[in-house]
Amino acid sequence: MIQRRALVDAFERELVRREVPNYFKNLKIVEALYNEARALGALPPADPLDGIEVDVHLARVLNVRASS
Repeated sequence: MIQRRALVDAFERELVRREVPNYFKNLKIVEALYNEARALGALPPADPLDGIEVDVHLARVLNVRASS
């Protein structure tokens, strides 16, 4: 259990602020996460169209234009 949460939060914010973004390092992390998801069977989905009805319904609801 963390005793001084505010101190740890301040440390983490400072660490993130000082770290320079590295595109290639971040790309390697994303690729590793993708490969792990594939190894676990989470990707690709067994049925790519599973749940498409919900997506279509949401798209119709969100893209309604008000009449003028």
